Amino acid sequence: MSIDIIIALLVIVYILVAFIFDLLRPGLILFSAAVVFLATGIISAEEMIKGFSNTGVITIGVLFLVNEGIKQSGLITRLAKAYLPRKKSKMPFLLPRIMIPVSLLSAFLNNLPIVVNVVPILIKWAGLMNLSYKKFLIPLSYAAIFGGMCTLIGTTSNLVVHGLMLENGYKGFHLFEMAKLGLIVAGFGFVYMAFLGNWLLPGERILIRKKKTEVKDYHYNVLLKPESALIGVTVSNKRIDGLGGLIVSAIERQGNVIRPGNGSIRIEAGDELLLTGQADRLNYILAHKEVTLKGIDALKEIPPTELKKYEVVLSPRFPGVGMTLSEFHFFEHFNAAVMAIHRNGERITTKLNEVELKVGDNLVLLATDSFEKNWADRHMFYLVNYVQDMPVEKTSRKKWLAFFILTGMVAGILINEMVSYGFGIRLNIFVMVGIAAVLMVWLGVLPWENYTKNISWDLLIMIASAFAVSNAIKNTGIANALAREFIQTVHDLGPLGVLAILYVFTTLLSEIISNNAAVALVFPVAIVASEMLGVDAKPFFVGIAMAGAASFMTARGYRSNLIIKGIGHYSKGDFFRIGFPLQLLTFLLSVWLIPLIWEF
Repeated sequence: MSIDIIIALLVIVYILVAFIFDLLRPGLILFSAAVVFLATGIISAEEMIKGFSNTGVITIGVLFLVNEGIKQSGLITRLAKAYLPRKKSKMPFLLPRIMIPVSLLSAFLNNLPIVVNVVPILIKWAGLMNLSYKKFLIPLSYAAIFGGMCTLIGTTSNLVVHGLMLENGYKGFHLFEMAKLGLIVAGFGFVYMAFLGNWLLPGERILIRKKKTEVKDYHYNVLLKPESALIGVTVSNKRIDGLGGLIVSAIERQGNVIRPGNGSIRIEAGDELLLTGQADRLNYILAHKEVTLKGIDALKEIPPTELKKYEVVLSPRFPGVGMTLSEFHFFEHFNAAVMAIHRNGERITTKLNEVELKVGDNLVLLATDSFEKNWADRHMFYLVNYVQDMPVEKTSRKKWLAFFILTGMVAGILINEMVSYGFGIRLNIFVMVGIAAVLMVWLGVLPWENYTKNISWDLLIMIASAFAVSNAIKNTGIANALAREFIQTVHDLGPLGVLAILYVFTTLLSEIISNNAAVALVFPVAIVASEMLGVDAKPFFVGIAMAGAASFMTARGYRSNLIIKGIGHYSKGDFFRIGFPLQLLTFLLSVWLIPLIWEF
């Protein structure tokens, strides 16, 4: 074993450990790995920077501007309100009607702005319909994934595979090449979710004859005011006379937590009550004479009528990640009080100031409407949701401009694809995306001030560095060794067996690290495997791209899953229960259909 292989193996172990334990931002993890490879001579300076000049990487960067313009225009919000069903119906009809339009949008836009804009509306709609919101948020994220896997620009991992193909002398994907498989997978996915979602998704099952089902409840930590009339009152069947519409979920007394059952508990001075109720109970509690919200002291100078409840999901850009609330001084930064933190489907209410903040945490805040004005469009939060209202609509002018620009971009790409077959003239997709981005700015849809804040630089650095890491794996000979092992292991199955192993390997890496890093690590192995077998490498590339795009089992692999997990209070088991069968179905369909569509 050469020293280069030892270095490469150590770096790969570092990448896996760093991603699993969130030691650094994803871009820094892969950039650090690329620098090590450069310093040890495994890759050249040209190979190190080649990813940063790759057309696919630049296209992803410019797409962020198009996505932000669509988000700023309010177009997604308007479309969501238009297509959501007006009447309650059975799940096999409800879910496809919600999922299919989202998939169509995500085929041409990044799934993040789609999910961020639709989530608050979907929660509000579910409440109005008396339906459990938990039945719809995971399908929303999956719908975005289905759409993304159908086009070249629908998900970044497809563009990464496309860029690596071009860099290695292969003909890349055309815009709808992945749709040959993606549409079939999406179709089966819609059917799977429609007929099994009601049983596998968390939340109360939706039954048409049932008048009311689960809606989203909110939790309120309250303290008894001095000389409160509630002292000495009995909690009976989890309710207290004088606290209408609220359930007593727990009582904290001298460090001990008491869970009221069906019996009776007498309230004592100094008790802290955890109450559960719907969003409209906030104003009731703020106006109550006998209790006060815990943590509201910092807002005591603000009239209760001006306070609103918000939910935010922390993004990697949040400056307090890794710090506790007291270390970060949250109130001083945002003039908002933290009422609760949700993580992995569980609610943290006690000792909040000692909780170390993590990406994906869902924070429940109390603030004035200035919070939304100042922070709704900042990228330190994945989502800012005002609990009691639907999102504010933008002007119709911006909606129409955004619609025509998006339509023009898609039409331009389609025409370019058709012309390229007839005349051999083919413009890069980047040209169409670039024109759309510039029009967004020129026509005032996307504000030009600080426009660079809308670009996820960490994602671009991660993707560009992944190209360098991919070259390092190829240069050291690790790809040759792994390909040889694959072929020997599944010799009797031939190319089909190698395809299956590459797919599974990419899937597992996508769930552990990220889909972009995963496809870059596996890509050189696919090249060597195709050369050893003497077959066309394209089926392997399609398999890697599909495995990278189809991330259903965990929240780690896809950012939209991470947002849904935080705002929907889902646990890891919720994603695995509904996502594993879907992941298995996608794997079986892909391994069966890829050789039929793209021959070895």
